[in-house]
Amino acid sequence: MLLGDVPYSQPHANLLDGMIDRINRQAPALVVHLGDITGGNGPCTDAWFEARARQFARFSAPFVLLPGDNEWTDCHRTGYDPLERLAKVRKLFHSQAIALPEFARQSAARPEHVRWVWDATVFVGLNVPGSNNNLGRTAAMDEEYAARMFAVAAWLREAEQLASAPRIRALVVMMQADPDFEERRRAAGLPDGYAGLRAALAETARRLGKPLIVAHGDTHQFRHDRPMAGVPNLTRIEVDGWPWLGWLLVHVQPGAASPVRVERTLHP
Repeated sequence: MLLGDVPYSQPHANLLDGMIDRINRQAPALVVHLGDITGGNGPCTDAWFEARARQFARFSAPFVLLPGDNEWTDCHRTGYDPLERLAKVRKLFHSQAIALPEFARQSAARPEHVRWVWDATVFVGLNVPGSNNNLGRTAAMDEEYAARMFAVAAWLREAEQLASAPRIRALVVMMQADPDFEERRRAAGLPDGYAGLRAALAETARRLGKPLIVAHGDTHQFRHDRPMAGVPNLTRIEVDGWPWLGWLLVHVQPGAASPVRVERTLHP
């Protein structure tokens, strides 16, 4: 089960419990939230994050949250230090083991980078947020970007090595940011915060020769397509997100005409 970019406001959060109840009744094997648990202008408070942690604890299935820009990189808009907010998110959501097969975190420094193996598929979660991946705003954040993307590249390489084993049928890479496969979203004058990642995903798919599924949020439109010309084994799935409440039930099915089957639900 995938969801993301929710909740963005208190009225949005007030509806979340009902959505969690509906998801629990479907009894998914696991639930992955692709990031953004607050709006683009917050709240970024401890109280808001802790309230979301209490709500997410209501999921019956194993639950994984990936970081989005709204809960750390963009918190500078309301006076917070992004790295301090990331530390809070890590403490709340990335400090515990999760009951998934072969579950691992990259390191104590990067606990939000996660990985597990399920149904002959390697799943890997990355801290790649929107807002140009935190690149191009300040020199300090540019340094943060460089260090984090070095770790992202290493974690992706490890995932590829695991996925190359004969027993593995597919690799699923998850993040919050839309990596701008179409190369249309970068603001004028900014460096491209996703260029290296796009190249790495394309090369990973070509070397692997198996289905590579990229799941993300960020741009708030459901998509299920093949976004990279010349890389036919790379499939993209994007969750709806705000202003909608909804989720995607995803079935990985390597060998079929489409490597994934997606059932989309919008919560009233």
